[in-house]
Amino acid sequence: MRNYIVTAIIALVFGLAGAGIWSISGLGNGQVRDYLVANPEILPEMAQAYQQGQSQERLAEVKDAVDDVFPGAVLGNPNGSKVLVKFTDFACTYCRQSVAQVDRLIAADPELKVVIREWPIFEGSETWARIGLAAAKQGKYASFYHEMFKLGPPNATTIEQAARIAGVDLEAASAYATSEEVTAELERNMALARTLGFTGTPSWIAGGEVVEGLVPTSRLAEALDIKI
Repeated sequence: MRNYIVTAIIALVFGLAGAGIWSISGLGNGQVRDYLVANPEILPEMAQAYQQGQSQERLAEVKDAVDDVFPGAVLGNPNGSKVLVKFTDFACTYCRQSVAQVDRLIAADPELKVVIREWPIFEGSETWARIGLAAAKQGKYASFYHEMFKLGPPNATTIEQAARIAGVDLEAASAYATSEEVTAELERNMALARTLGFTGTPSWIAGGEVVEGLVPTSRLAEALDIKI
């Protein structure tokens, strides 16, 4: 029975083809099998390594597209040599909590370029994402982004306040927000997120690594080779 369990685990970790080779070779009955049974704690590490490898393959398919900035939707140094991509939603609590992390990284390294990809996955948040991209088009994104998260959960009142503080022409922004250019950007971001296997926000591409969720600042700093 344990032989079947080991084979099943290998199938999950390395794919069915690898499991078949493993089974035919007889290694499942030998020392390697015994080692795995005696040291089951390595199996999550194997699974994580496999998943990371899969993520790297997916990233390689879309690397140029994911780094491509929507006009104005960038924080830090627009010409920086180190790139952090953030998939974000104004209605996401964890995204709000990550704002200070990103600001800390920007302060720590003048070469950091933060590409923002608006990915509205919460109900009703597409409106705020569209206005955010409109603010970017006016060159006001950084201020609007910070004000929106500072004011709390987005609604009609907070978006007007954020726009006013950031100096956004809300009438012009509202008109541009429904444009084909904005719609295409949101569709592009959704497609990129799906290709990368993201399941929620915030999600990141940090120094060529795929990272999901609200992670410690040190995790992103390490991937970007930034001292904090």
